Amino acid sequence: MRNRIAAIVMAVILAVYLVLVLQRAVMLMATGEGIAIAMGVALLALPIVAAWAIGRELLFGARTEKLVKILDAEGGLPVEDLPVRASGRPLRDAADEEFPRYKAEVEAQPESWRAWFRLGLAYDASGDRKRARSALRESIRLYRTEQRAA
Repeated sequence: MRNRIAAIVMAVILAVYLVLVLQRAVMLMATGEGIAIAMGVALLALPIVAAWAIGRELLFGARTEKLVKILDAEGGLPVEDLPVRASGRPLRDAADEEFPRYKAEVEAQPESWRAWFRLGLAYDASGDRKRARSALRESIRLYRTEQRAA
């Protein structure tokens, strides 16, 4: 819950910042001077790209949270019995030992969103955030495909 609140607070702060940038962009374009107009147009791109990125990240978070709740209700979340650092993150060596099990599950069931989700958690525990997000995105895609077919 604390992470969700932090994400929302950061999104609100960024939204305020982007509104101010948008205001400056309009003010620059209203001057009628060529360079100011060009700068104003360039500043318009920032809020558009940032709003898209914020929306995408918040949607990713909401979708992964939904899948966590489903897996938790089914009892399908991995048991968190790995030794952890002081920060609470799992020790990489211990997480790496568990990883082959989740990779084999995906290889055996490549269309299972549950398997992909657990693989994403295993990647995250091993410290590979890029692959973790990729596996979680695949899990979300498979879940949504399954829901449309149902």
